[in-house]
Amino acid sequence: MGIRDADIATLIATDSLRRLVTTYSRAVDRRDFALLRSLYHDDAVDTHGEMFDGGADAYVAFVKQALSAYEMTVHYVANMNFVIDGDEAQGEVHKINWHRTHAGEEIVTGSRSLDHYAKRDGEWRFCSRAITLDWARKGPVDTAAHADFAAGSPAGRAGPDDLSYRLLDQFKRFSENQ
Repeated sequence: MGIRDADIATLIATDSLRRLVTTYSRAVDRRDFALLRSLYHDDAVDTHGEMFDGGADAYVAFVKQALSAYEMTVHYVANMNFVIDGDEAQGEVHKINWHRTHAGEEIVTGSRSLDHYAKRDGEWRFCSRAITLDWARKGPVDTAAHADFAAGSPAGRAGPDDLSYRLLDQFKRFSENQ
């Protein structure tokens, strides 16, 4: 039984979509807004409930403003399910999102991104994203937990001062690649 061309194309598309949705998390958490914008087609829309509903450029501006309320965020992609039909696809992406406010609170949510994607000019990007919130919890930051469990590891940073940029030289900020 051989691998069919259609199976290979699906594997390639699935890998591209997985990289797209995980790169979204990296762009948000590293505050790389140029990278974030590059993940959307020009006619894309993003819907975050009543907080935001609009085009890609406005969405990036919204994210930049929204993230200013947080010292740090981490968006984990848990499950990804894609249905691929040629150069179009849909996805349901399960996420766990951690936010630490400047006021010393932690907000952890479980959400899903309900996505439409298109491959144009050989590149998969978002056409639309809608977020649904499945659960949330909020509480004070446990400052002792980092010291107790991190074994002296340096703290992650929201922007270009993150350790990843010093240790992973191939992970340049998007604006450096232009």
